[in-house]
Amino acid sequence: MRRVVAAVAGLVLLSACTADDEPEATPSPSATSSAPAPSTTPSPTPSSTPSPRVRPDDVRVRTAVAAVQHLAGEIGPRPGTSRAYLRAAGWVERELVGHGWQVERQRFATPGGYSWNGPVEAGPSVNVVATRGTPRPGRPWLLVGAHLDTVVAAPGAEDNASGVGVLLAVAEALDGRRSRLPVVLVAFGSEEPRGPGDDDHHFGSRAYVASLAPAQRRSLAGMVSLDRVGVGDVLPVGTPAEPNALTDELVAAARSAGVETVLDPFQRSSDHWSFVRDGLPGARLGSTPYAAYHDETDTPEVVQRAQLERTARTVLAWVG
Repeated sequence: MRRVVAAVAGLVLLSACTADDEPEATPSPSATSSAPAPSTTPSPTPSSTPSPRVRPDDVRVRTAVAAVQHLAGEIGPRPGTSRAYLRAAGWVERELVGHGWQVERQRFATPGGYSWNGPVEAGPSVNVVATRGTPRPGRPWLLVGAHLDTVVAAPGAEDNASGVGVLLAVAEALDGRRSRLPVVLVAFGSEEPRGPGDDDHHFGSRAYVASLAPAQRRSLAGMVSLDRVGVGDVLPVGTPAEPNALTDELVAAARSAGVETVLDPFQRSSDHWSFVRDGLPGARLGSTPYAAYHDETDTPEVVQRAQLERTARTVLAWVG
């Protein structure tokens, strides 16, 4: 029986199945639940036959396409403190649970300000955090994230329903399959800027990083942000500085999945920057320029199925 717990602050990081074991996980910061805690916690049923290892070919692109259509075509603009955003967060939560993940909400405050093309109100927002398995403190783990919010008036098909769509396709592919390390999936809230400075941006991922315990920080092997991953013929691999071990891993993973990449150095405009600025390994996939950026014309027709597939295949090759 799957359970969804709404968290007021913090999160619990649980793991995906590993190549050599039954499900294990990373350590977790304490979480205060706004709902009654369950009386018992279900444990994975031991199996004598290991689950198969996830592969790039396991992706179902139609899952990502359907997410873009729903988020941008039906829900539409969803600034991080809006009712539309909470509606989108609830939908993503249900999708993740349907793909076999345990889900919590991490609540955090977001200030008011000006979000690119209009004013936005202060208020609470949430990160949607998906995990699997049983806690195992100190074990190396991977994180894949995508911001769920948009600027004012933009339906946000490419920015960033495309990233959330790939996140859901990855969640689906990992259901019943193993990864090389435990994996945590996060749909971040309030990524879009509410002012001109670095501290007026990436509120959800900054809250997530701040909640990590020292052991979790030490054991994070890599964070990848999926941001604008549905436009282009090659896949940008971004880093806030020079290429590094993590970007090398991503380029190699893409190559093994048959995906062409281009390096995008000095890239700070996504949630990976919240990790890197705090000394943690982070990189970004996506960022090809397009005419509908932060515009009301950023509708599902902008997004290219083939680029969604390239991105998802790369992520699955990296986590697998």
